[in-house]
Amino acid sequence: MIYDFMPDSKSSKSSKGLSKEEISAMKEYLKEKNAKINGEEAVLAAIVKMKEPDRSMAKRIHAIIKASVPELSTRTWYGMPAYANGDKIICFFQNAGKFKARYSTLGFSDKANLDEGKMWPTSFALIELTPTEETKIAALVRKATSKNI
Repeated sequence: MIYDFMPDSKSSKSSKGLSKEEISAMKEYLKEKNAKINGEEAVLAAIVKMKEPDRSMAKRIHAIIKASVPELSTRTWYGMPAYANGDKIICFFQNAGKFKARYSTLGFSDKANLDEGKMWPTSFALIELTPTEETKIAALVRKATSKNI
């Protein structure tokens, strides 16, 4: 079955379909939905596949999140390390290499309790982790889960 969002080999180069990276992420998501794999193992395997410096950053973020809110379960989400309350993703780490971006991203879903007024950030660019950023991440994850767990 061919879907409209999937580019086919006859398409012109000006096609605005999904990129190779986006298609790969969708395939990862479909695998995750059908897999019966341990979430922690899946996250650690996803981290190992990353190139440096993303791998080191992902390992550190994983440790920060697990230490800050140990009640969150781990799983992959579109091939990315993610942290959930039950089946609801709260936050995730998107490494820069996944979509050839200039920075990695710590993102939060709409299930995260980060609301502040009528507008608030839901993702944060990361180019380096220092103790300052680590402290901010721990606080954000605790806040994001404050009404969810």
